[in-house]
Amino acid sequence: MNTKRLIKFLMRLILKPLSFIPAILMMYVIFSFSAQDGTASSNLSYSVSYKAVSFADRALDLELTDAQVSRCIRKIHLYIRKIAHFTEYFLLAITIAFPLYVYGIRGIWLIVAGGILCIGYASLDELHQYFVSGRNSSVRDVIIDSCGSLVGILFVRIFGYIGRKTVFEPLSRHR
Repeated sequence: MNTKRLIKFLMRLILKPLSFIPAILMMYVIFSFSAQDGTASSNLSYSVSYKAVSFADRALDLELTDAQVSRCIRKIHLYIRKIAHFTEYFLLAITIAFPLYVYGIRGIWLIVAGGILCIGYASLDELHQYFVSGRNSSVRDVIIDSCGSLVGILFVRIFGYIGRKTVFEPLSRHR
């Protein structure tokens, strides 16, 4: 085995397993959010809702009163929480599906494997929340998480397909 092939082999041997580190970190982030008690979790989503309304107020020059800001926050608070669920699992799916894709899992098997991992984690996360003070578990949240996961996995599939067709296939033809 020549030196160039040995280096390539060693790089793959080392880097491929490390490609799962972002997924592990994302799981930690999700677990940390779920471990917050009900008050802390509600305060965090309220803070995000407040920032969104304040930003819209400034950007659109609405000049909302404090009462109007509070009413807007109450209206969007639930949506902010659900968007957070979707986004967390969208990112988790990307960080899980990309390494699976690198390992050669493609097509329907990528959707199945990534889906099982993400939906399984979402279910365990909701079970975990059941035991946290002031929190509850919700099948609706698992469904929202699953939708975010599916979109993330499809994103990786599309990104991987485009990359293979536009970058890697042309490079392999020029050897």
